[in-house]
Amino acid sequence: MLISPLFAQASVFSILNVFFGKYATQTQAQSSNFNSQTIPLLQPAVNIDPNPAKGGGDIAVVDGTALVPTDGPSGTLADIEEQSQSSQISVYTVRSGDTLSGIAEMFDVTVNTIIWANDIKGRIIRPGDMLIILPITGIRHTVAKGETLQSIAKKYKGDTAEIASYNEISSDSKLALGTVIIIPGGEVTAPPATTRSNSGAASRLQGANGPDYGGYYLWPVNGGIVTQGLHGFNGIDIGAPKNTAILAAAEGVVIISKGGGGWNGGYGNYVVVQHQNGTQTLYSHAAQLLVSPGDQVAQGQTIALIGRTGQATGYHLHFEVRGAKNPFAK
Repeated sequence: MLISPLFAQASVFSILNVFFGKYATQTQAQSSNFNSQTIPLLQPAVNIDPNPAKGGGDIAVVDGTALVPTDGPSGTLADIEEQSQSSQISVYTVRSGDTLSGIAEMFDVTVNTIIWANDIKGRIIRPGDMLIILPITGIRHTVAKGETLQSIAKKYKGDTAEIASYNEISSDSKLALGTVIIIPGGEVTAPPATTRSNSGAASRLQGANGPDYGGYYLWPVNGGIVTQGLHGFNGIDIGAPKNTAILAAAEGVVIISKGGGGWNGGYGNYVVVQHQNGTQTLYSHAAQLLVSPGDQVAQGQTIALIGRTGQATGYHLHFEVRGAKNPFAK
């Protein structure tokens, strides 16, 4: 299995031929000089920064399928503190002999992470299935006497419904003493500071410190107003009536279009577009998706319709910019 940045996979989208065609012509004459002993081998990318920035990284390509690194909207995966070295989301094609536990071990995640992100029923996977692998981690908590799901969620600033869904229990379950559960996005409260500060608590906002591309992005809704400012993974919420047009903020290529009305890590139906400046935009909670992976979209093109799928209350678009500042954040 080869995982490589999208920009290194010239065969992924035909549009890249425009950029690579000239280079291929220039190097064609040299190709005959290579044999099995002398042909250059692919090398992994090197990052001299031991703590590379998250959210704006390269797209992971697994078995020929590309996906953008992503988490989810506020209150779901966007607020999860990742412990894994990679913040990339990957897409994995199930092969004969694969098991959920084996795939989970391969990507250093839990089986429940895979089940939760893909709405898998009965823990059944089949060859050819495409699985979204979220680099999600959370806090492990051992249930103490008298604790409830609600009290644990409050303790770690988690979401009761998410904890229940992730651990495959009901929200009103009585937790047995000693049971170990995972709190997705759980946050351990830091001890109080010894001095006063007006800066407030450190924000768990991710991905908001990228470059400012000014007017590169178009307002992504036909109308609408910001109902929640910057939160989660550099995202905002834009409220609008059901089935209002969701517009591509910039031209690019659709790399994810995941519908079906499933949970999908809290996003519900969502689309991710890769742009020519190396950034990605994400559009979630849609009622209907109008594009497919590989589609080329123009700036302002309708790609989906406003809905409230996934972890959403009320009709709105959760809009994220990955790899740059969100120009519409308050």
